[in-house]
Amino acid sequence: MIISELFVLFIFYSFLGWVWETIYCTVQTGHFQNRGFLFGPVCPIYGVSILLVQLLCRYGRGFLNAQAPVWKVFLICAAGSAVVEYSTHWYLEKRFHARWWDYSNIPLNINGRICLPVTLCFGAGGVVIVRYILPVFESAGSQIPKLAWESVSLVLMGLFAADFALTEAALNSLLQRIEGFENEFNARAESAYAVVAGKPAQVGSKVKGLEEEFRKKVYSAAGGLSRRQRHIMRNIRSFRPARVYHYSLHAGQKLKEALLELRRRPKDS
Repeated sequence: MIISELFVLFIFYSFLGWVWETIYCTVQTGHFQNRGFLFGPVCPIYGVSILLVQLLCRYGRGFLNAQAPVWKVFLICAAGSAVVEYSTHWYLEKRFHARWWDYSNIPLNINGRICLPVTLCFGAGGVVIVRYILPVFESAGSQIPKLAWESVSLVLMGLFAADFALTEAALNSLLQRIEGFENEFNARAESAYAVVAGKPAQVGSKVKGLEEEFRKKVYSAAGGLSRRQRHIMRNIRSFRPARVYHYSLHAGQKLKEALLELRRRPKDS
């Protein structure tokens, strides 16, 4: 299979994945959801997954094909989807400190990255793809001239590269601004704690006000992103700096010590 054909199929499958995700989430939420990591209408994780299945069917020497038992196709697709989904989630979380999806509220999940119900759905979808969809694409693809594959792939490659570069630049710029906001927040929170250290009851409200101001700045910085990307950025873990909890716990400890001291004084007198 030529590289140009692989890339065109990757984009096509990514687009189908975006259509499926968008329709499903739109119906579920009741309003339009533009799914995906990039600005364009593609979900690369679907493109990679389906393309791997197609390559396995074509070059797997009978290990996986449309004639294989349903249970075998189901298990391979389910296990493969779990590996791809978990590794993709892990990479994006480490790279951008954000969660593109979260299964924490679904039973039988692993770190919120994958869960058994969704994996089983992907396994069932894999059976449909292997048995009914890929054979049609294989037959149709063999009729397309190589020059057509190469021409279309060059156009799609340019569009995909531009989309990826713009998305990467936008998210990196936003993350840098968030880091600046966080440093400012931490400095102001530390200063506020020093001021009200003698009045522990005021620490919580003071820090809460600073945190709300921090959130507003982050959302303002994310104004140039798409609705889906703004939703992603809301899950960035930097939105609640760890020092906030440190200050709150420290203030609580100070309050506890002050109360114990007040209890001791009458006895001492």
